[in-house]
Amino acid sequence: MSEKRKPLFGFVGKLPSGTALGNSGKTRCPLCMGLFKAPRLLPCLHTVCTTCLEQLEPFSVVDIRGGDSDTSSEGSIFQELKPPSLQPQIGILCPVCDAQVDLPMGGVKALTIDHLAMNDVMLESLHGEGQGLVCDLCSDREVEKRCQTCKANLCHFCCQAHRRQKKTTYHTMVDLKDLKGYSRIGKPILCPAHPAEELRLFCELCDRPVCRDCVVGEHREHPCDFTSNVIHKHGDSVRELLKGTQPHVEALEEALAQIKGLSSALQERVEAVAADVRTFSEGYIKAIEEHRDKLLKQLEDIRVQKENSLQLQKAQLEQLLADMRTGVEFTEHLLTSGSDLEILITKGVVVERLTKLNKVEYNVHPGVNDKICFSPQQKAGRCHGYEVYGAINTKEVDPAKCVLQGEDLHRAREKQTASFTLLCRDAAGESMGRGGDSVQVAVIPKDKKDSPVRTLVQDNKDGTYYVSYTPKEPGVYTVLVCIKEQHVQGSPFTVTVRKRHRPHPGVFHCCTFCSSGGQKTARCACGGTMPGGYLGCGHGHKGHPGRPHWSCCGKFAEKSECTWTGGQNTPRSLLRTVAL
Repeated sequence: MSEKRKPLFGFVGKLPSGTALGNSGKTRCPLCMGLFKAPRLLPCLHTVCTTCLEQLEPFSVVDIRGGDSDTSSEGSIFQELKPPSLQPQIGILCPVCDAQVDLPMGGVKALTIDHLAMNDVMLESLHGEGQGLVCDLCSDREVEKRCQTCKANLCHFCCQAHRRQKKTTYHTMVDLKDLKGYSRIGKPILCPAHPAEELRLFCELCDRPVCRDCVVGEHREHPCDFTSNVIHKHGDSVRELLKGTQPHVEALEEALAQIKGLSSALQERVEAVAADVRTFSEGYIKAIEEHRDKLLKQLEDIRVQKENSLQLQKAQLEQLLADMRTGVEFTEHLLTSGSDLEILITKGVVVERLTKLNKVEYNVHPGVNDKICFSPQQKAGRCHGYEVYGAINTKEVDPAKCVLQGEDLHRAREKQTASFTLLCRDAAGESMGRGGDSVQVAVIPKDKKDSPVRTLVQDNKDGTYYVSYTPKEPGVYTVLVCIKEQHVQGSPFTVTVRKRHRPHPGVFHCCTFCSSGGQKTARCACGGTMPGGYLGCGHGHKGHPGRPHWSCCGKFAEKSECTWTGGQNTPRSLLRTVAL
C-alpha cells in the first residue's frame, strides 16, 4: 500500500474546520480530541477512534490488476493478453498525515485494534487525568476494584456478585487505587471468532494470534505455539527492523535541524542584506535629493540671469524708443507747423540729435534665449559617494556650426570600415561638451538609392560622435549627416569607394640586408644591391633609396596600397625577407 497514492476517482471526506491534525498524545483521538474509544491502528501507525473513522467520507479506488498468464510456457510471450480486471476498493485518508488507507472487506471495524492505546487510556483514567472508568459488566457504575484473574474492572455491586458466584469466588480482587503503580492494566484480548476465548497462541503459518478453539478448528495441523514461546523470535525481527529504521530517524532529525539552522541563518542574512539595501537606498535618495535641489537652484540662477539680461535690454530699448519718438514727433511738428525761419533756426539742433540717434546700435532680437534643457543621462559627478546623473544645459546645438572631421570623409574601400567624427557646436561656435543630441546619418549608393548602407553612430558623451559604416561595393556614395533634421556644415557630401585595399606581401624595412638577416639571395623592389654578391639593397650602397620602404613594391608610405603585380618574371626572393 502506497501512502502517497491518490484516488483515481471518488470523493474525499473533509475534516471539520478547526480540527487538530497533529499527534494529540497516546490517549486522545486527533479528531474528537477525547479519550480513545475502540481505537483502530491505521497502516500509517496513527490511531483514531472507530466512530471517528466511520464518520470520514470514503472514496472509491480502482485497483487495476492484469489477468492471469502462464509464464512457464516458452511461447507465453506470444499468447493473447487478457484485459485487466477492475477491482473497486473503498479507502479513506488518515486524518493526521493524509495517507491513503485501503479498508479491508469488513470496513473500519476490520482494522487492527490498538490495545496499547486502550491500556494507556485506562492508566490515564486510573490516575485521575481522564474520565472515570465504568464497570466492564454493567457499564453503568464507576469502577472500584479489579479482578486480577479475569482482568475485569468491576463496580462495588458487580464485585460482590462476582464473589458470590462459585466459579469466581476465589478470584483475587484488588482496589483500583492500588493499581496506580502498574504499567499495564488492560483487559485480556479475546478472539474475534470465539469471544469467550482469550488469544494465547500464535499460528506461524497464518502469522497471527489464535485461541484454543481456533487451533482445533480452522488452524488444525497449523504450526502453533504459545505467544510467550514465539515472542522472542518475532520480537527480535521487529527489533532488527527498528534498528535499521532508527538511523533514518536520527538522519532526518539532523537534516531538519540543519534546515532549521539554515533557515535562521537565511533569515539573519536576509535582514542584514535588507539593512544594507535600506542604508544604500536612504543614502542614494539623500544624494539624489541633494542633487535635485542643486539642479533646481542652478535652474533658478539661470532664470534670474536671463531675466536680468532681458530686463536690462528692455529698459535700454524702451529708453531708445522714447528718445526716437521724441525726436520724430518734434521734427514732424517742426516741419508741419514751423515757419521757414523757425525751421532754419532749429535745423542744427534737430539734425545733430537725429544723426546721433541714428548712429545708436541696438539689437532687434532678444539678447538671451529660452533654450534650457535637462539631460537625465548625463553624468553629474558624485554626491556623498554616489554617482548621480542629470545636468541642466543652456547650450543648443547649431547644425550650421557643426563640423565633420576624419581621413575617411571622401574616400573609402569596399568591405572595409570607414569612419569620421562629428563635432557638435552651439551658435557661438563653442563645443557642446555633452552628448544626447539626435544625430541621423545616411550613406546612400548613387546607383542604388533604395539600398542604404548600415551606419553606426556612437555618442562619445563629450559633444563628439563617432560615425562608421562599411560599403559593400565600390562606387560613389552620398553621405547625409543631420541634427534635428537639419544638415550639418558640409552635408551632404560624396565619398568615392574604391576596390579593396591590396595589402603588402613584403616587409617595410630599412634595407634588405637588415630585414633578411644578411641573406645574399634576398632582393628588394627598390633595385639596390651590395658588393660581395648581395642581390638586395643596403645602407649607403648602390640603388638604396635612403629611407624605409616596402620590399615588395618599393613604396615609401607604410600605410599604402601595394602596387606589386606579382608577375612570373619577378624574383620570388623579393618576398623572403623578415622583419627583425
